[in-house]
Amino acid sequence: MKSFRTRRHVSHSAADMFALVCNVEAYPRFVPLCEGIKVRKRTETAPGVEELVAEMQVGFKAICERYTSRVICDSNKLEVKVDYIDGPFRKLDNRWTFREEAAGTDGRPRSTIEFFIAYEFKSMALGLVMGAMFDRAFQKYADAFVARADEVYRRR
Repeated sequence: MKSFRTRRHVSHSAADMFALVCNVEAYPRFVPLCEGIKVRKRTETAPGVEELVAEMQVGFKAICERYTSRVICDSNKLEVKVDYIDGPFRKLDNRWTFREEAAGTDGRPRSTIEFFIAYEFKSMALGLVMGAMFDRAFQKYADAFVARADEVYRRR
């Protein structure tokens, strides 16, 4: 199973970064390979814990796939867990964690974001075609979220 992990230090609060990641409806505007997303269900399962069932359309040029996942946004722990439900994967495991850091010398909030994803395609052929694109896209994910945070939160 292929996996990717990254840790980034950013000039935004952990709560702001958590909110940005949980706003899945905005992903088509800035997430690499994400061509569309549809939230099928949104439920508060406990105070501060929201569960979404979302279908994401990913693609590149003529290749397009959809998959459904359960996204659990836990604002108490500042963690996001994504569990695979259906689509072209045999396995998919995705987690985000957000931790506050001491403010920078400029007084701006700072935090650490950790992103982990492990995946395996059901089809070896699809894995060969999409695998290299996914690898490159995941390397750009953290940059995409940081750039989006700069755009959204620096306007305040």
